[in-house]
Amino acid sequence: MFLHLTVFAGFTLLAEISNLHEILHGILGILATSIFGQELFLLHYHSTDHVGLEGHYHWLLQLVVCISLISALVVTCFPSCFPAALVLSISVIFQGVWFMNMGFSLWFPHFVPQGCVMQSSEGHESSSVHGAIMCQTDEADSRARAMANLQFSWVIAAILIIVSGISLMFARNRADRTL
Repeated sequence: MFLHLTVFAGFTLLAEISNLHEILHGILGILATSIFGQELFLLHYHSTDHVGLEGHYHWLLQLVVCISLISALVVTCFPSCFPAALVLSISVIFQGVWFMNMGFSLWFPHFVPQGCVMQSSEGHESSSVHGAIMCQTDEADSRARAMANLQFSWVIAAILIIVSGISLMFARNRADRTL
């Protein structure tokens, strides 16, 4: 994925420097779409060994990447479509925030849900390297998944509130200028 991202960033930078961005928009869109396609592919096949709570977090991440892939494809086909570009921007921000949320929730012992334990990668509880989270009962697993769903909803709600607030500020500034 890093190679695709590097090729996209380098090609985009060259297109901007040489003022060929308008002409090469389709190629840039295809490169951006291929990055999200590869990310979805890697997450899907990387996540096959993740079960339980970790698998649920990865499944939610795949939803966001799928939205990014679809919106990147729409932006490539319809470059002047502002809603599609906005959805793409929001989904990329959401990916980053969700990655951070996953890191805290799955790799910091303090944030492990109640009724679940963090297994060390070597099978020793005293190891400083942690692995998957295992829930001790079905009830704890259901509660942990529900908490992940709530976190997902809270993150998207927070991002949408911020984007809506920024949009209202820009709309107010534009309305003041036209009057």
